[in-house]
Amino acid sequence: MAQMELKSAASVTTPGSLEQTPPAQELAALAPSGAPQPLPAERLYRVADLSALTFMTTADVEAADGLTGQDRALDAIAFGTRINQPGFNLFVIGPNGMRAQRAVEPVLEEAAAARRRPSDWVYVNNFADPRRPVAIELPAGRAGEFRDGMRALIDDLKTALPAVFESEDYQTRRGAIDQAFQAKQGEAFAALQDKAAARNIVILRTPMGFALAPAARDGKPVPPEEFRAWSEAKRKDVQTTIDALEKDLEHVVRQLPQWEKERRDEVRKLNRDTAKFAIGQFIDGAKSKFADVAKILAHLEAIRADLIENVGMFVVKSEGEEGPQLQTDFEAPFERYTVNVLVGQGGREAAVPIVEELHPTLSNLLGSIEYVSQHGVLVTNFRFIKAGAIHRANGGFLLLDVRSLLTEPYSWAALKRALRQREIRIEDIGRFIGLTSTVSLEPDPIPLDVKVVLFGDRLLYYLLAAYDPDVGEHFKVLADLDDDIDRTPASEAAHVRMIAALARRHDLKPVDRDGTALLIEQAARLADHANKLTLVSESLGDLLAEADFCAGKAGRAVISRTDVETAIAQRIRRSARLRDRAQESILEEVALIDTSGARIGQVNGLSVAELAGFRFGRPTRITCRVRPGSGKVVDIEREVALGGPIHSKGVLILSGFLAGRYALDTPMSLYASLVFEQSYGGVEGDSASSAELYALLSALAELPLRQDLAVTGSVNQEGQVQAIGGANEKIEGFFDICQKRGLTGTQGVLIPRANVQHLMLRRDVIDACSAGKFAIYPVATIDEGVELLIGRAAGERGGDGLYAPQSVNRLVEDRLRAFARIRQSFGQPAIAANEHRP
Repeated sequence: MAQMELKSAASVTTPGSLEQTPPAQELAALAPSGAPQPLPAERLYRVADLSALTFMTTADVEAADGLTGQDRALDAIAFGTRINQPGFNLFVIGPNGMRAQRAVEPVLEEAAAARRRPSDWVYVNNFADPRRPVAIELPAGRAGEFRDGMRALIDDLKTALPAVFESEDYQTRRGAIDQAFQAKQGEAFAALQDKAAARNIVILRTPMGFALAPAARDGKPVPPEEFRAWSEAKRKDVQTTIDALEKDLEHVVRQLPQWEKERRDEVRKLNRDTAKFAIGQFIDGAKSKFADVAKILAHLEAIRADLIENVGMFVVKSEGEEGPQLQTDFEAPFERYTVNVLVGQGGREAAVPIVEELHPTLSNLLGSIEYVSQHGVLVTNFRFIKAGAIHRANGGFLLLDVRSLLTEPYSWAALKRALRQREIRIEDIGRFIGLTSTVSLEPDPIPLDVKVVLFGDRLLYYLLAAYDPDVGEHFKVLADLDDDIDRTPASEAAHVRMIAALARRHDLKPVDRDGTALLIEQAARLADHANKLTLVSESLGDLLAEADFCAGKAGRAVISRTDVETAIAQRIRRSARLRDRAQESILEEVALIDTSGARIGQVNGLSVAELAGFRFGRPTRITCRVRPGSGKVVDIEREVALGGPIHSKGVLILSGFLAGRYALDTPMSLYASLVFEQSYGGVEGDSASSAELYALLSALAELPLRQDLAVTGSVNQEGQVQAIGGANEKIEGFFDICQKRGLTGTQGVLIPRANVQHLMLRRDVIDACSAGKFAIYPVATIDEGVELLIGRAAGERGGDGLYAPQSVNRLVEDRLRAFARIRQSFGQPAIAANEHRP
C-alpha cells in the first residue's frame, strides 16, 4: 500500500499542471456558501454630497485660496516665520507636482505685515582704498533720497567749482602768486647780470640752458675768432672770471625749482581754500538732510576732503599747467561721488519683501561685480556692484526651489555660508574656478537678516537631511504638506471653494453644480481613496483648464459635468497609447491571458504601469510548477535579476506561509518555480504575492483556478491578504480585456478587503457590476480567495489536527507529505542535486 501510495503521489507531478479542467461557471456554482460576496455598486464609488451647499455655479461661491486642509503645515509655517532665532528657516516639502510656493505666499504676506521694514543699503566709493567699497545702511525708503541728493550735489559742484576758479578774486590772487615768483626770479638774474657786466661778462640763454661769454665794447659776446686771437694770459683771466660767475649762476639756477615748488604750494593752498569755500555750503546742506545717519555724515566729510585735495581734476587748467594726476577707474571725475543703490525699499509704505528666485545661480543669489572695458582693459568700481536675490529679500523672505538650488554650482554652499556668518559677501565665481585674474573689488559685507523658505519634494529633503548635516543647522522648521484630507461634508465644501478659486485665478468659466461634484469625485480618485480628497490642487487646476476648453469649444458659458467628463476622457486618450497596445497584444493572443475556463497552477495577476503620470492596469499570467525538493520556492524573476527586492521578499513570504501552515511534523520537501509569463522587464512590488500563492496552492492541490477572475493583493506569513496600491487601475485593466472579449457574468477581480475604501471606479465598470456582468470580491484571507478561485472549501483543522477531507488545505498538506516520502525514499542529496537541472 505504501508503494502504491508513493506511485500515485508521484504521478501527479508528471502531467502539465496547466491542464484544462471544468469550466469556471461550474467552479463558481460550487463556491462554498461562506465565500465572499461581490461588492454592491454603492461600495464601488462614493458620490459627492453637496446637499448642504446652495449654489448654481462656482461664481456663487466664495473663493478659498491658499492652503486648504493643511493645518499642520500652516502651524509650522506660522511658527517658522515668527521665530527670530538663527537657523529657524523653513523647509516646505510635499508631494511631487504640488506647487506650494503660490499657496504659501498668502501666509508669508500675513507674517510680513508683523515684521519691521528692512533698511535700504547703498555702496559708495572708499576714497582711502577704492578696492573696498563702503556699504551704508539707511532707514527704509531713504536710499533714493540719498542718491538724488548726491546727484544734486554733483550738479551744483559742476557749476560752482569752475565759476569760483574763474572769478576775478581768484584770478587776482593767483596772479599775485605768479608775479611774486617771477619777481624773485627776475631779481636774482638781474643781480647776476650786473655782477657779470661789471666783469665784462655777458649771460646768454641758449637751447641748452644758460652760458657765460666775454663781452665786447658794445656789450655783445666776443666772436670766437677774436677770442682765439687774444693772448694766452688774457684768455686765462677771462676763463677764471667765467668759472667764478658760473658758480653764482649755478646757485641761482638751483633755486629755481624750489621757488617753483613754493609757487605751486601757494597755488595749491589757494585752490584748497577756494574749493573749501566753494563746496562748503553744498556739503553742509547735504549733511543737514542726513544728520541722523552717522555713516553718511562721515562719507560727506570724505567727499569734502577728496574734493579739496583733487580739485584740479574738476576745473579748467591754465595753458601749460599740469594738474595733479589721479589713478581712477571712472570715466568721468564726478562718478566717484555717486551712490550705488543696492537695495531700495521704494516708498515709505513699501511692504516687507517676499522674493522668489527661480534661477538661483551664484550671482543671481548673492549678487555680482560687473566689469567694463576701458582702453582694452577690464575695470570695475563700486557702481558695478549688483544686488542678488538675498540682498533684495534681506529683512523679509527668500523663496527657493531646492532642486534648482542644488543644480547650480556653488549656490548651496554659498547660501549656507551666508546663513552661518549672518552676512552677505559677494563672491565672484570666475575667481573661484580661475577663469579670470582681473583685480576685483572686496565690498563691505552686509548683515543678513532673512528668512529662507526652501521648497522641494519629500525624497529630496530626506536625502539631503541624511547626507548634509547642515540642513538641520540652518533649516530647523519642517512644514510637511499633506497629500490629502479626510472626505467630510466640510472638506467637500472647502474643495468647492478651492475649485472656485482655481477658476478665478486662471480666468476660467464657472463650473456648474454637477461639474463641481464630478471634480470632487475626481479629487478622491486622485487621492486613491474614496474617503479622502487630494490636496494637490494643481492636478484639479489642470483638469479644470481642459474642461474650460471643452466648454468653450461647445459654446457654453459654464463648465458642465459633460465638459469635465470629456476632459478626463481626452486626457486618458492622449496618454493611453501604450495601454492600448498592451491590451491589443492580449486580444490578439500575443500576450496570453485567459478570461474564461480554469487551469491548474495558473492565475491572472494584476499590476500597474505608470508612465509620465498616467497609470493603467495590466493583467499578467502567473504560473507555478511543483515537484519534490528541499523546500525551496524559486522565483524565476529573481534568478534572472528581473525581480526587485520587494518582489523577492513577497516570494520568500510564501515559503514561510507553507512551512508554518502545512505538514508541521514533516520536513518541507518541495521544489516550486514561480514566474510572470511573458514578462520582459523588471518586476517590483509584492502586490502579486497572493496571486503567486494561489497558483502555488493550486499546483500542490492539483485543483484548477478560475481564469475569469483576476487577483491582486499581498500576503503575509499568516495568510492574511494585505492592501496594495492602484486598486482602481488594476480592476479597470482586467475589466477592459473582459469587456472587449465579451462579459460573461462570471468575471471579476479579487481585491484585499482593506482596499474597498479606495475604490472610485469608472462608470462603465460600475454599470457592469450593477447589471451582474462583472464583480469585485473583497477577500481578507487566502482561504477566502481559494474558495472563490477553486470553488471548494479551504478547510480548517479539526480536533484531530487534520484538515477536513477533500478540502483544499487537506489536499495541499497530503501532497507535501507525499513529497517528503518521495524525498526520503530517493535520498536527499540526489533530490537536491536534481533541483538545478533544466
